[in-house]
Amino acid sequence: MEWTRTLVRFRVSEKAERPLLAVALLLATLLGAYVEVPLPFTPVPLTLQTFFVLLSGALLGRGWGLSIQGAYLGLGAAGFAAFAGASAGLFHLVGPTAGYLWAFPAAAALAGWGSGSPRLAVRALSLVAGALVILLSGAAWLGWSLGLDPARAFLLGVAPFLPGEALKVAAVLAASRVFGVRR
Repeated sequence: MEWTRTLVRFRVSEKAERPLLAVALLLATLLGAYVEVPLPFTPVPLTLQTFFVLLSGALLGRGWGLSIQGAYLGLGAAGFAAFAGASAGLFHLVGPTAGYLWAFPAAAALAGWGSGSPRLAVRALSLVAGALVILLSGAAWLGWSLGLDPARAFLLGVAPFLPGEALKVAAVLAASRVFGVRR
């Protein structure tokens, strides 16, 4: 008996499903950087990257999610246009928004931590924790790199993004319920 799953219109073997989904989520994270909305009051743009960071952990678990996001950072550092605004290079990994980027692997791992739980509250908590790691790491680095006090760093680096992150967490919860967890 051949074990397969249907992915779009193609039949994919169960062994190939996770690696193919990992590549798709890596590419989605890359493309999520192209959806950029600059905000006039902060150097941090709105992007779709964090949705795919959380989704990678939620669908593939903490190990795969961490690996996907580590590969994403490696591609951006190597010169692929992977970061917000289709930019690339090491500057982004040390610039004012580097804290957000460096948090991606940990956030994906946190999202994956609760992904296999049958309890919605555990899955939601792991996604919220992942989103908060991104925001708080990003704001801490933003504050340090720009010489901001903690309150100002929070106002520029966390507060404007909380509603969007709440929507992303809800969307990842829904998507992971539809597509299921691949471990």
